[in-house]
Amino acid sequence: MPAKTGQEYINRVNEAKANVWINGEAVTGNISEHPAFSGVMKTQGELYDMQHDPKKRDLMTYVSPTSGDRVGTSFLQPRSREDLEKRRLMMYEWAKHNGGMMGRSPDYINSGMMAYGAASNMFATQDPFYGKNMEAYYAYCRENDLSLTHTLIQPQVNRGVNAAQLPDPYIAARIVEKTSEGVVIRGARLLATQGGITDEIMVFPSTLLKQSDEENPYAYAFSIPNNTKGLKFICRESFDYGKSAFDHPLGSRFEEMDTIVVFDDVVVPWDRVFALADVEVCNRAYNESNAVVHMTHQVVSKNIAKTEFILGILQLMVETINIGQFQHVQEKMSEVIVALETVKSFVTAAEANAKLDQWGIMTPDFTPLNIARNYYPKIYPRFSEIMQQLGASGLMAIPNEADFHSALRPDLDKYLQAANGDAYNRVKLYRLAWDVCMSAFGSRQTLYERFFFGDPVRMAGALYNGYDKQVYVDRVKEFLDRSEELAKNV
Repeated sequence: MPAKTGQEYINRVNEAKANVWINGEAVTGNISEHPAFSGVMKTQGELYDMQHDPKKRDLMTYVSPTSGDRVGTSFLQPRSREDLEKRRLMMYEWAKHNGGMMGRSPDYINSGMMAYGAASNMFATQDPFYGKNMEAYYAYCRENDLSLTHTLIQPQVNRGVNAAQLPDPYIAARIVEKTSEGVVIRGARLLATQGGITDEIMVFPSTLLKQSDEENPYAYAFSIPNNTKGLKFICRESFDYGKSAFDHPLGSRFEEMDTIVVFDDVVVPWDRVFALADVEVCNRAYNESNAVVHMTHQVVSKNIAKTEFILGILQLMVETINIGQFQHVQEKMSEVIVALETVKSFVTAAEANAKLDQWGIMTPDFTPLNIARNYYPKIYPRFSEIMQQLGASGLMAIPNEADFHSALRPDLDKYLQAANGDAYNRVKLYRLAWDVCMSAFGSRQTLYERFFFGDPVRMAGALYNGYDKQVYVDRVKEFLDRSEELAKNV
């Protein structure tokens, strides 16, 4: 099956009937019609439809090397800088459509699967069987245009001990036994965004401490359909409150949902297992496959579109109420402009210094991308702060759509008009800003960006410890030595 349409995406998820729970009840009927999922599934369908837009087809798809069908560009294994640029432009096109507000659009996990598929020999170091599984699964994802969610975090019960030392060894999902059918998994994982509204779930390996009898049962990598027996998705409260696109312009469209994933003795077929009870392979998986590099490339490309969207909202606010002449406003706007151009430069540098990796994949230079993923969690909350500062009380004076269709309309038109816009469009804009910086949806976006790649402190530590500083230390030492020689010759 080639690149799918939006309706095909929706039909497949509906037909799968995954075990999804929200508000204490299991979802029955078509999940695409459930209030908590209808908006985001419609938006995701629009992304898939873009693959069939005649004006965008050559960017959004490419010809499969095996079937000859046109398949999604996010599955493209780049062999040249041109391929890498095509991937980025395609990902940026999707991100522009949703304002960068969907952090787990399908291209994110597809980027990881692309890299894992190319690095299948890494999984084969444990057993050739696992390498063949990974290679075949990547091709299956590509040829069937699978949508994937993923999970990799263990429940945060007591972070001072490992999973085996918790009160119940099956709190964190672990291997129960191996059978002729496959591997039995019991326990839970966090935090699958879009859980239950994709075709399958990729269970990524968690980073573990060391090869040991305690840790080995928690070391694995596999992928299974979302409707696999015993697999359950437990949703948080939805931030799509069933409001109109006027009232909640972001939450009504892009609420992706986050889920706890429970494995009630789930049997993972052997042909879907990529690593098993091998801490070393699991710890190597992200870096050695370069999956982390390609996934970060997607994220930073998404963040460019997101920052452009934020800048556009802020500038329209400035123009609407005529505050652009104030220097403090210009200073705040300049912060966002500097952030945008900084993030864009990271991508430019990463692609300019791209090289073929050991798997033959053109891989961006990770250093600027790594800097970008350390930088953005710090700057994104500032965007919300700037939006609140510039919006001020205007972010509270936001009657809803029903008010504009009531007897109140003359009052609203008079008292909420703007220097450069009528009341209706001013409030429509300010409700968008509110949904970015103040609503439940907007607050979730801020938290999401803070922890997108994990604990920012640990990430900073990893950056510090992995960055080559010695060349600069040597330069300073040489300077000091040279200064001493100069002093002797005076």
